[in-house]
Amino acid sequence: MFSFHRDLHVPVDNPDPSSTSSTTTAPHPPGFGTWECPLSPVSDFNDSEIPELPCTAYYIPNFITVAEEQQLLNRISNAPKPHWTHLSHRRLLTYPSALTPSNILLNSPLPLWLTAPYIPRMQSLNLWSRSPHGQPNHVLINEYRPGEGIMPHEDGPAYHPMVATISLGSPIVLDIYEKNEMRNPEEKRIPIWRILQEPRSLLVTTGELYTGFLHGVEGVDVDEQLRPGQGGIANWELLGDQEGFVAGRSTRGMRTSLTYRDVLRVSNLGGKVLGRR
Repeated sequence: MFSFHRDLHVPVDNPDPSSTSSTTTAPHPPGFGTWECPLSPVSDFNDSEIPELPCTAYYIPNFITVAEEQQLLNRISNAPKPHWTHLSHRRLLTYPSALTPSNILLNSPLPLWLTAPYIPRMQSLNLWSRSPHGQPNHVLINEYRPGEGIMPHEDGPAYHPMVATISLGSPIVLDIYEKNEMRNPEEKRIPIWRILQEPRSLLVTTGELYTGFLHGVEGVDVDEQLRPGQGGIANWELLGDQEGFVAGRSTRGMRTSLTYRDVLRVSNLGGKVLGRR
């Protein structure tokens, strides 16, 4: 069903099993922040690579089915209200829990409805084969209403430098920005690339694109300039439904994103050292 080309990951050392610390930390890859694209082929995922972007981003339309999308949306809509964190321009669910102030995740399993069949499907693509725990251990669920977005930001070093995002509901554009852009602080940031995320798609960002750039979602009611070419949509040729965007614009509805990550530092409350699975 899917294809895969390059090894997306950098090997990590197993922690010393004789350590007495209750927290394990996966080392950052060599050259963290100045990533070079890995060259080892592992199948043929190049069909899903977004060639206009720095290494590396992969886009798979229809990664989940319509029925699976509805099941996820039903679960999210039924989440207890106290579990939601209300931010200025969106609301957020965190599983299994928020990180501590020192970016440590308390060891706890993800709920089954977020894991099966989605994580095994990702693993079948070798997506997590060299992350420290061999699979994601943290999921953020962001809900964006029309007109809502998120400022340009980076995910930072708390995570293995890869994120896999499943999109639900409405299409939305993810903007990519230069990290150290020289500009007047009062001027609006201009994205250098734009990625259109369709409902049910999977977007994977890793390597230099993860560490060397910012990403954000503009708070608009309508996404415009949806077209191929410079200034347009970087993943246009990979879209599952190009015809749905030939008018060059898309009115937003409710959009929900599930971002899967592997937190590097995990602590077991019982004091046991957690190594790679």
